[in-house]
Amino acid sequence: MRFYLSLFSVLLSGSLSLTAETAPAAAASCSDLHLVPAPRECVTVESIPIGEVGFFVAASGVDDGFTAEDLTEHSLGRRQVKQDAPFIRLLRADAAPAKALLEAHHLAFEPPMHDEGYVITPDGQGGLAVIAETSAGIFYGVQTVKQLIRGTGKDEVLVAPTLRDWPAMEHRGLSDDWSRGPLPNMEFLKREIRTLAAYKLNTFSPYFEHTFAYASTPVAAFPGGSMTPDEARELVEYAAHYHITVIPEQEAFGHLHNVLKFEQYSPLSETPHGAVLAPGDPGTVPEIAGWFNELAEVFPGPYAHVGADETFELGLGRTRQQVKDRGLGAVYMDFLTKIHTALAPNHKQLLFWGDIAVNSPELVSTLPKDMIAVPWRYDAEPDFTGLILPFTRAGLETWVAPGVNNWSRLYPNNNEALGNIRAFVRDGQKLGSKGMLNTVWNDDGEGIFDQDWFGVLFGATASWQPGEASEAAFTASYGLAFHGDASGKIDQAQQALMAAHALLKSAGLGDARDSYFWVDPFSPSGQLLSAQLRPIESQLRLDAERAITLLAEARAAGRLENPEALDALELGARRIDFVGLKFQAADDCVSLYEQARALAATGDKTKFGEVSNLLHTIGSNNGRMQDIRDGYTLLGELYSQAWLRDNRVYWLQTNLDRYEQSAQLWIARSDKWQTTVIQQWHDSHTLPSGEDAGLPAAGASPQTPAPKPPKPKRWWQL
Repeated sequence: MRFYLSLFSVLLSGSLSLTAETAPAAAASCSDLHLVPAPRECVTVESIPIGEVGFFVAASGVDDGFTAEDLTEHSLGRRQVKQDAPFIRLLRADAAPAKALLEAHHLAFEPPMHDEGYVITPDGQGGLAVIAETSAGIFYGVQTVKQLIRGTGKDEVLVAPTLRDWPAMEHRGLSDDWSRGPLPNMEFLKREIRTLAAYKLNTFSPYFEHTFAYASTPVAAFPGGSMTPDEARELVEYAAHYHITVIPEQEAFGHLHNVLKFEQYSPLSETPHGAVLAPGDPGTVPEIAGWFNELAEVFPGPYAHVGADETFELGLGRTRQQVKDRGLGAVYMDFLTKIHTALAPNHKQLLFWGDIAVNSPELVSTLPKDMIAVPWRYDAEPDFTGLILPFTRAGLETWVAPGVNNWSRLYPNNNEALGNIRAFVRDGQKLGSKGMLNTVWNDDGEGIFDQDWFGVLFGATASWQPGEASEAAFTASYGLAFHGDASGKIDQAQQALMAAHALLKSAGLGDARDSYFWVDPFSPSGQLLSAQLRPIESQLRLDAERAITLLAEARAAGRLENPEALDALELGARRIDFVGLKFQAADDCVSLYEQARALAATGDKTKFGEVSNLLHTIGSNNGRMQDIRDGYTLLGELYSQAWLRDNRVYWLQTNLDRYEQSAQLWIARSDKWQTTVIQQWHDSHTLPSGEDAGLPAAGASPQTPAPKPPKPKRWWQL
């Protein structure tokens, strides 16, 4: 076997560079490791000094050469290693040195460890050994080693635990929405793949409605707004190096409005230009088969995902009589079976979303037994067994699908996400689910993926670790494991934004939703919302600003990993802060003007200067109206930067137009204020009514509740 040797050392310019003040001490015990995911078994922990000498990496065999290079890549830019440096040895379990180490430490490989399990242990020669039976096991062991490099400069150490580790679930993945706005660029996708793999996820499922460039459906795929077959091949090849299987999901029943809105495809629709295919139309199955035949040419893995969720229009149009005669469940199951039959020549095992089929548990057994049901729900509920059992009882394999709760939110609601992921994956493991497919959705098209890593990594934790994952342990480990932040401030920043979400929930407002960012506080709906925000808006801002401050302090303490996610965290915090600022400023406009009118009404000339000052405070330089204008313009720029860091230009202008229109609204108001209200006061020392000045009535009644904001409609809410 070829002997692969990589030389490098770990210094200030490397990937876990921290200042001496915040450099983490070597883990004193297994409980101090703070690894994500946490290892299954850990016995003892040693510490190997590497600050002065660095370390070598040695791997035997071509299969493990890439992994050794990956560890080298993780540490580029560091000084040359010294000759007496320790080794990190990547060993196959059947090699004589590995057998000797396993025997010396009383360790053994059990059958569940074979595919992806590994052992890490001091090698008895001042170094560290990663031992596994497969290349995947070696790879995952090395991902753990990356997190074991602690400290900086001469104080840097390689933490050397003795541990065994293997996954609880065979398939650990992420479903990424590419059809509702953001479409990732290839640079980001490769970073996404590397990051998913670093935390031991092995499945990636891009979600397509109309954003794959099918040769058979060119009308629906806009130029620059779809993934090409060549890009897909590049992604698949890249992901394979990182032990990630790419499973394409093409919606094959519902969620197809962006195809069916085109005239040539409308005849396939249940309702004219609708969102659901008509099961009875003879053209639907051939169209679906054409899509999946093209996908099979570029995604060679053993799985494909046909979607088939939220088919709400079924039975409302062309299949109305069928549904009336046979029942909705029977028509649905029959069409899903036809899809299975049509795609059989591709030799793929088909996944489908379980939300519709679960409503007809008596019919689930009619589905082909080699299909994989993917039940999903996204709220933090105590028990999810009812969503899984109908499929397990019918003999179908299941993967569970929680969600990161990012959709239509200024920043993901991690209170809801962590509770959802923890309980859903726990129940899936109890009932024998073989996989987890955590989900990212972009319902309103505004999502920034780099805000989602907290929930994504908790999904990785819950699916790798057996049983019920600990939210507290994960939250205490995330900042160090993902950002190299030993200060704990990144963890605290995440908690500050979780507190902001909880505060909004306590006020009956759900959480930090995009709609609050866009609503005009002078509008009737804005005034009603303002009444509910008023009691909490100061604390809301303090929570958001605390997150910004903690982030700045963590950055000042030393160079952190994954800076894009930190920028995205700051963007989320600043947008939440702006919601509070906007409604405070709008209230100020009303209350300050009431004061100005009261003073003007006295006719006391000694008060005229005070009136002028109040009017300028509302709508002149540094006025409240300008504060709102500036918020939209400056945040629009930050948003654009974050978008382009992850995504193609496609769809961006749709979102930037909202920033522009919102800023223009306040530019127009401030201009009108200066040319009418301020000018009238200057000319005649009279003031118009608040209504004539463009202001709402003073303070909507707190007794008048704001209408509850719409949540994404899921099947159980309809």
